[in-house]
Amino acid sequence: METRRGTASGPTSGKCRARVKTGPSVAPEAPQTHRTDTGKKASEGKTECVLLTRCRKPVGSTAPKKARDLPRLQITEPSQVPRQTEPGPNQEGPRSIGMPTPRSSSPGWGRKMALTGCSWLFLSAAFLSAGAEISIAPEPAQPAEGDNVTLTVHGLSGEVLAYNWYAGPTLSLSYLVASYIVSTGDETPGPAHTGREAVRPDGGLDIRGALPGHSGTYILQTLNRQLQTDVGYGHVQVYEILAQPVVTANNTALVERRDTLRLVCSSPSPAEVRWFFNGEALPIAIRLGQSPDGRVLTRHGVRREEAGAYQCEVWNPVSVSRSEPVNLTVYYGPERVAILQDSTTRTGCTIKLDFNTSLTLWCVSQSCPEPEYVWAFNGRALKNGQDHLNITSMTAAQEGTYTCIAKNPKTLLSGSASVVVKLSAAAVAMTIVPVPTRPMEGQDVTLTVQGYPKDLLVYAWYRGPASEPGRLLSQLPSGNWIAGPAHTGREVGFANCSLLVQKLNLTDAGRYTLKTVTLQGKTETLEVQLQVALNLPPLHEDQRHLPEPEPGTG
Repeated sequence: METRRGTASGPTSGKCRARVKTGPSVAPEAPQTHRTDTGKKASEGKTECVLLTRCRKPVGSTAPKKARDLPRLQITEPSQVPRQTEPGPNQEGPRSIGMPTPRSSSPGWGRKMALTGCSWLFLSAAFLSAGAEISIAPEPAQPAEGDNVTLTVHGLSGEVLAYNWYAGPTLSLSYLVASYIVSTGDETPGPAHTGREAVRPDGGLDIRGALPGHSGTYILQTLNRQLQTDVGYGHVQVYEILAQPVVTANNTALVERRDTLRLVCSSPSPAEVRWFFNGEALPIAIRLGQSPDGRVLTRHGVRREEAGAYQCEVWNPVSVSRSEPVNLTVYYGPERVAILQDSTTRTGCTIKLDFNTSLTLWCVSQSCPEPEYVWAFNGRALKNGQDHLNITSMTAAQEGTYTCIAKNPKTLLSGSASVVVKLSAAAVAMTIVPVPTRPMEGQDVTLTVQGYPKDLLVYAWYRGPASEPGRLLSQLPSGNWIAGPAHTGREVGFANCSLLVQKLNLTDAGRYTLKTVTLQGKTETLEVQLQVALNLPPLHEDQRHLPEPEPGTG
């Protein structure tokens, strides 16, 4: 059926016109007049709304209805359509993902669409229905991408002739998803149709395989037999399945109290973010350094206790995804450098050792990484790069101050500790034992000294009593010995005060005297008597059997 536009004062053959009832805000006797010029406002006191119908011929007749049998309607541009309610503050604007591009947004194209053949008509009525409250709720309430979503309509009243669905905040043609005629089941897609929407006979809207781009405000406009329209609003949020985020760090090895830590959680989705430290929720002390959106974590002057594994997690009501861990190292120290002996702290103490005993000193500290060690003796560096120092066969020459220096190559800091090592005093009485105890002429003998003082400074051996002229030899602190007036060239002294006499003869028998002097100046004198047996030649066989002479005989 051809549809043409005419003036409001007189009918024109073939026009769709209607006598419109007066709305509540218009006096009953006031004649209703409309201007059909595009862009002109209707007379004062009227309320306009968008209605939708399809021009159809009566069944069994080819002639159009008479003008007086049709409602008085006026064709109105989409931009003139009033809204019954405003969208909420959280409702979004028009969608952009998957939206078809309107052919034209000009008023001329809107009129052309309304008047061509049996196309959909955007109509203006004189009043809106009062008291009808339409609500729209998505099912499921929190859909994930790929879900089939149904916008369920509640609060419909009366017999509904047609539905208009809009995906946007206003009743604008560019937001039109689809129009639906209840009596015929005809559905006409609009500019905002993405190919996934379908109107249900009960007014609901199905979205197959919903995408995040389907999120936003939806408006349902209904038309009933009284040519009244109702409008309902709803909101849909389609949550995407979140991809794994990535944590990046400005540096994964930092120096304590000097460097700044900055971690960024990168995710293509605008989801909520939370942080984890060593698998647990991030401590509040570190959370205070987050950016307002939670995606950047900053710590000035990082601390050693903040070293560990960091992860970020993005989440929405339907999806959670956590990043791979980023391991952070914090360098510090060395601190609390100390020297240990057998797990006992000896720093700043004096360690006393017996003569000829051994000692191991350990250097420990709190440091990351493990520091480099240098040992020094009486201020002189030793060739030892280990964390311990061994002292074997303690002598007076090894007495002094031992220092450990720990250096951290990352923090460029160092620390040190020292101990004093000394020989302890003799604890047992000194004795001299000849070995062998009864040497023979021509043998060697060692006058072995037992219990000699451990803090020995010098000793001297004498043949006979301890007198200067009879000095045999002396032992010096350096380990060398000096021959005295009684030295025959066959005597040798040892560090433990012992004396070796080689190739004894009968004249070597007699008294020997040892004199010792300790580091504290203590003097001790000890004597020993040496006996030398005569080395007789072996007897002849005949001599062995001779009878012994009787007493008193020659």
